[in-house]
Amino acid sequence: MAPNEDPHRRVSNPPPKPLMIWDGDCHFCRRWIERWREITAGEVEYATYQEAAGRFPEIPREQFPKSVVYIDKDGGVCFAAEAVYRSLRCRSSRKWLAWSYNHVPGFAPISEAVYKFIACHRTFASVMTRLLWGSDVRPPTYLAARRWFLRALGLIYLIAFVSLWVQVDGLVGANGVAPVNQFLTAAREQLGLRALSILPTLCWFNSSDAFLHFLCGGGVVLSVLLIFGIAPVVSLIALFVFYLSLTIAGQTFLSFQWDILLLEAGFLSIFLAPWQLWPKRGREPPVSRAALFLLKFLLFKLMVMSGVVKLTSGDDCWWNLTALDYHYWSQPLPTIFAWWADQYAEWFERFSVAFCLVVEIIVPIFFWAPRRLRLIACGLVVFLQIAIAVTGNYCFFNLLTIALCLLLVDDAVFGRARDNVVGATGRRALRLSILAPIIVIIMTLPLNAWLIFTTFKPEAKWPRSLAFFYEHIEPFRIANGYGLFRVMTKDRREIVIEGSADGIDWEPYEFKWKPGDVTRAPGWCAPHQPRLDWQMWFAALGSYQQNPWIVRTAICLLEGKSDVAQLFARNPFPELPPRYVRAIVYRYRFTTTSEHRQTGAWWKRQELGEYLPAVSLEQFR
Repeated sequence: MAPNEDPHRRVSNPPPKPLMIWDGDCHFCRRWIERWREITAGEVEYATYQEAAGRFPEIPREQFPKSVVYIDKDGGVCFAAEAVYRSLRCRSSRKWLAWSYNHVPGFAPISEAVYKFIACHRTFASVMTRLLWGSDVRPPTYLAARRWFLRALGLIYLIAFVSLWVQVDGLVGANGVAPVNQFLTAAREQLGLRALSILPTLCWFNSSDAFLHFLCGGGVVLSVLLIFGIAPVVSLIALFVFYLSLTIAGQTFLSFQWDILLLEAGFLSIFLAPWQLWPKRGREPPVSRAALFLLKFLLFKLMVMSGVVKLTSGDDCWWNLTALDYHYWSQPLPTIFAWWADQYAEWFERFSVAFCLVVEIIVPIFFWAPRRLRLIACGLVVFLQIAIAVTGNYCFFNLLTIALCLLLVDDAVFGRARDNVVGATGRRALRLSILAPIIVIIMTLPLNAWLIFTTFKPEAKWPRSLAFFYEHIEPFRIANGYGLFRVMTKDRREIVIEGSADGIDWEPYEFKWKPGDVTRAPGWCAPHQPRLDWQMWFAALGSYQQNPWIVRTAICLLEGKSDVAQLFARNPFPELPPRYVRAIVYRYRFTTTSEHRQTGAWWKRQELGEYLPAVSLEQFR
């Protein structure tokens, strides 16, 4: 017998369907009945006691204003919290509430105490409901969010493919810095057949320059199809395969966190996309809650890991809030706004670091909160991403993070009528869209949970079985760890590549976006990523022995390979290639406002010495 069901209180004329009776004069009740009505989806009838009390004389009339009353088909009656739980048990996802009420010690009295408190303070509860949810407390739907997210993802894929296409020959083409055909051949010789699973790429079938262009061009076409909602599932599968292939082929030049973030988001989006060939507004399949969870969890993981690693890295500048004393001028490709931001007052920079940490670590908790808290969390993350994008060129990273934030905005926010999917077709689509993402959750949630745990405890060792599974899934980039600026770079070293015809007079190869000429203002190239410029920043943190592609770049310039020369802003040897190439390392720092006013320079630099000693082709023959 249920704890709140009176064995002697039954009705003699039970309703044909379970019936929930509520107080029609209660505004708080009216809002939540609308929510329960949608959850129960026609399995439970609802009526106010003002219109239904007379049908059930067995129930004292004074009981109805005190709590909701649930009448089952067999005539059984229950009240208050139990009535709510029993009405919701028609949905498999809510059955645990009624079961817990009957079987878990303490669950029933706590539920009834909470219900009684709310019932005695309905005005306060109504105000809180409006503050947290707004005027619509029904379960949120995300049809518009899915629509706009997939369009945004298509745009980001388009940017990624076009950006790579214009530089792929110089980076990994046959005459590029790191030819993919040589890379795969060496991998096959060293790893044998294991190379196929460790390096999953279509370039095993064809690694020619023409095939690289096919992958980039094909990605562009597929991105456009996704933007217009044409065969979204097929488009997303192909986009993932194409971009994964290029990521593997790109080697060190496509090893950035936004590349793996795009692959993980693109993979999970396969399960969010509607299974349809053409866009059908108003007839879309429902959004898979499991797929939505996967993408929201990805955003949660990205933000939390990015914040926590800063505090567990051992770098004191995050704890004492001095990170921005270095960040604006030491980041890989600052914009001109970073120069201005570097002039900010010290208190504002401290506040900005604290704001960043709060948004990355605390705010993601509210991704799972009621609507208005969720929207505030969404707005704070978007604001942070815009601030980062204004001061630094992080290609499509900020756009992709903002796109993921779209999935926090439900249909009620758009002020549109909620699209309803009716009929067997919708129900079949729902079943199909639930099963696959649930399998993905089962496979990846333990990995993602451990990845997040390792940010809190970096020295933690992976469980053997989990490490074995991650080792096999990691090459596909579908479950990744994140953490930008774990340790703040407190010095800026820039490599300047120079060529000479005689070994005496040297001419610099100016990069398109990387700092070089101190009088050239920092540029804005995002969402495009000049990948050689970016990689030069990382190379300056080590030596040329740790970055063998630097030597390969020098050889390409000595051989006069135009594909590589086109990666630079200016080729000082357009007719004949240089006889010698070297690399000099400098320390760079933003000028102050007064220094800029006096000299017109945006940077000041100090030569530190040779990075790569002068080399000639004779040394490599």
